[in-house]
Amino acid sequence: MSSKKLVIVGPTSSGKSDLAIELSGNSFEIISADSVQVYRYMNIGSGKPAAADLGKVKHYLVDIVDPDYRFTAGDFCIYAEAACRNIINNKKIPLFAGGTGLYIDSFFKGLSDIPDIPLHVREELILEMNERGPEELYAELLMADPVFAARIHVNDRQRLLRGLQVLRGTGRPISDCYRGNKNEFSDDTLFIGLCRERDDTVRSIDSRVDSMIRAGFVDEVRDLRRMGYSSELNSMKSIGYLEINEFIDGKRDMASTIELIKMNTRQYAKKQMTWFKRNAQINWFNPCEREKIKNKINNWLNIN
Repeated sequence: MSSKKLVIVGPTSSGKSDLAIELSGNSFEIISADSVQVYRYMNIGSGKPAAADLGKVKHYLVDIVDPDYRFTAGDFCIYAEAACRNIINNKKIPLFAGGTGLYIDSFFKGLSDIPDIPLHVREELILEMNERGPEELYAELLMADPVFAARIHVNDRQRLLRGLQVLRGTGRPISDCYRGNKNEFSDDTLFIGLCRERDDTVRSIDSRVDSMIRAGFVDEVRDLRRMGYSSELNSMKSIGYLEINEFIDGKRDMASTIELIKMNTRQYAKKQMTWFKRNAQINWFNPCEREKIKNKINNWLNIN
């Protein structure tokens, strides 16, 4: 089975979701490529589309698992493949939109099998994490596998451990594993990248964080904890959720928390761009260049 696929990528707060919804019309259905939007109840901090937009355009991979599920790139590939089949059966075109480059690469470039990591390697790294802390281990990963390190946050302990486990257990960087086994949906794909000027990116991120706080982000995290979802879950260590959890635990005041979320989000946006810039297939635009973007897509679709 072969079909066109449109992919919209870019750093956080670049307008990917807005563009995807604007383009959808009668031609596309949207597959979210966001590692937090997959989780139920995590709405404000993940920047999920508004309920009205979700009702207007069919979205896949939004609200599909609970926050205590360890969702992986492999899971994404399975769900996304099923979504593509549904969309094509609906006589529409899959439109991927999101900033999780690992998911995009895993789906379109393929994931090779990673050998089982010896138990002693995994146990040693857990002990090292507790003794040395994530900062030292992240520095080690950055030296050995800068591609994968650029994708993750220093406090993302699960992925940090996984990257080092593969490195020590196989002698190969985990970034080498994201290639080679293309699926049947890998061909005839147009990649659109959105990137603002640096100052505009900073303003957009700061404004977005302020809006999340006003919308009740702190209450959302409190509700998650009341529902029994621990602050130690991988999902709850996502940017924004981690800092709000620390605020709730009394580690810093609200003003400092907001500034930390903004700073960490800006750093994450830089890492996202480092990841995406490796993909020469991406056609980059400022999100304001709507006509140029639409002309590029229409030419690809052979629409005059």
